[in-house]
Amino acid sequence: MKKISAVITALVTGASLTGCTFGASIDTLMAPPKLSLDQEQIYNELGSPETSIRLKYPKSGKYLSAFIIEDIDGDGGDEAIVFYERLNHAADENSLRISVLDKREDGWHSGSDIPAEGSEVEEVMISKLGANSRINIIIGTSTLNRSEKNVAIYNYFNDTLIREPTLTLPYSYIGVNDLDMDGQNEFLRLASSSNGEPALAEAYNLDKNGKYHKMSLQLSESYSDFDISYGKLPNGKLGMYIDAAAGNGMIQSEVVYMQDRTLQKVSGTPEESTASERSAGCRCFDVDGDGRIEIPFQETAPGNERVAEGEQLKLTEWMRLDSDMKLRKCYTSYYSLNDGYIFIFPEKWLGRVTLMRDIVNDEIAFCTYSNGSVGRELLKIYCADDAPSRDDRISSGYMLMHTKGESAYLAYIPSGSHADGDGLSLTAGELALGFRYRD
Repeated sequence: MKKISAVITALVTGASLTGCTFGASIDTLMAPPKLSLDQEQIYNELGSPETSIRLKYPKSGKYLSAFIIEDIDGDGGDEAIVFYERLNHAADENSLRISVLDKREDGWHSGSDIPAEGSEVEEVMISKLGANSRINIIIGTSTLNRSEKNVAIYNYFNDTLIREPTLTLPYSYIGVNDLDMDGQNEFLRLASSSNGEPALAEAYNLDKNGKYHKMSLQLSESYSDFDISYGKLPNGKLGMYIDAAAGNGMIQSEVVYMQDRTLQKVSGTPEESTASERSAGCRCFDVDGDGRIEIPFQETAPGNERVAEGEQLKLTEWMRLDSDMKLRKCYTSYYSLNDGYIFIFPEKWLGRVTLMRDIVNDEIAFCTYSNGSVGRELLKIYCADDAPSRDDRISSGYMLMHTKGESAYLAYIPSGSHADGDGLSLTAGELALGFRYRD
């Protein structure tokens, strides 16, 4: 009966994962993912005719399986963490559960099984923190519509999964990193502003006695969703480049680092953060691959003022923190937020080249610009969605710059671009040097 129940539940789970409906014929269902021998044993240990279950999978992060098999108590042997929900649970019982099983000579046996916060598993991290040797299991969960997220920290001791009572908190972003570069990891939590309270950045360090030490820093009253890039700062610290939704459809940036067990801002005033306001999706990035992060600032490309606002193209100026911790411009580029590529202008183009949209050919054209007039084309970039479009452009002299799946990124230097002798013509080498793709 256990095996029959497990097979039926696995079929239902496979149907939900593939978008099939419960009314579909079994013949029309795709085969559910096959479990390994260990996973099948674990699954059968959890399920029974009385307690049908459905596996739950983390939405993001390193661990994307409902089964995580690792040594989480430091005894040299693996344990299995399993996320699932009971399909016939009591009305007052949370359906999402976390189970830890130990492997013995005769197979896997349940060691601890507890309810989890929320109804979906967002992300799982497993790491030591600070000077303590304890292995921490950091689990982010959310409500059914994923509108509210909570993080909890657990550890597994004496066959029991124990939740840290002071660390079940709302979050918008969670991460584990060596924030002060001392060889030990900290836990980072970013929380959105709510009820008039500003957004928060909090880092937690765990000492050798098992006590958490919290470091807090207020951000802005308008910040909500976050994205973080990590990079070297001129002062030798690790910078957290925080891109935050600012509540008006735009994003702003803050740069934060840890020093002397405190979190500190590089940009200290609201005015400095507001100056970085730009289109959503235009995130900080290590443009030149040197380990230092650049912050993008956007401005309307010359000549686009006469174009309808929704069709205007923008230049992206990349700013970097110098030795005095002030932002200075290092690159000018076009950054296609929709297609994910960046083209960095060669120095000879600065102040003399602009962008125009070729609607007929669905291309971006880089053109000379002087005294308010748009001149000849120097470069065209086209994004092909399928192989025929790609092959057609290549046969017309376009160069293939990058591929991702079925998409291809192609560039063309017009044959007549060398005619005027103004020094702005682009070589194939300069094209290759300036093109970047951001995953």
